[in-house]
Amino acid sequence: MASDTCEYSLYTYFRSSCSGRIRIALNLKKIPYKPVYVNLLKGDQSSADYEKINPSRAVPTLQVTKSGKDTFISQSVAILEYLEEKFPGQNPLLPPITDPEARASVRALVNIIAADTQPVTNLRILQRVDRLGASKEDWSRELQEQGLAAYERVITATAGKYSVGDSITLADVCLVPAVWGAVRWGVDMTAFPTIQRIYEEMDKEPAVQEAHWAKQADTPEGLRQ
Repeated sequence: MASDTCEYSLYTYFRSSCSGRIRIALNLKKIPYKPVYVNLLKGDQSSADYEKINPSRAVPTLQVTKSGKDTFISQSVAILEYLEEKFPGQNPLLPPITDPEARASVRALVNIIAADTQPVTNLRILQRVDRLGASKEDWSRELQEQGLAAYERVITATAGKYSVGDSITLADVCLVPAVWGAVRWGVDMTAFPTIQRIYEEMDKEPAVQEAHWAKQADTPEGLRQ
């Protein structure tokens, strides 16, 4: 492991797919971190103390402590990029810089999940859908199906063992929690055979297994595995 004087704390919630991405990446890169649990259902994210470190009142937030100084990084994709730049030699999650097309493909897939699909199906939006009297289950399932369908079409041209070639990338790190959520909302994953195959490969990884939402310390007892 590369020498590093930083200490890391991750503000996380067990079922947050954005938090799941970071847990997977930290585990893959073997970066020790301290979890700090933010209960979204209880409104912890809206507390005055938390809003000071993340004005968006969302998870995850990565706290980087170095020489007594704290830096707080919000937005999961920014955190993933930071980890990749900080630890480029520890299980790299982007293709080599000599292959800009493959790197662009990874980033496009990341954004299908992180920009197109997850934001419109997160807790904040589902609570609003519920207040409007619509079915949050139908809303979430249909939008996740659309996002996964787009991802599936893209990877028909890029996939090897994983989403882009034969190495795990940031795309796969984002895909796994998206599949967790899709299964939860009743999406038929057999409609996405390439995604399903890649997910099954990822699910063999101890780093992914340890990051699963059902295995976190803040997972309610009845949901733990």
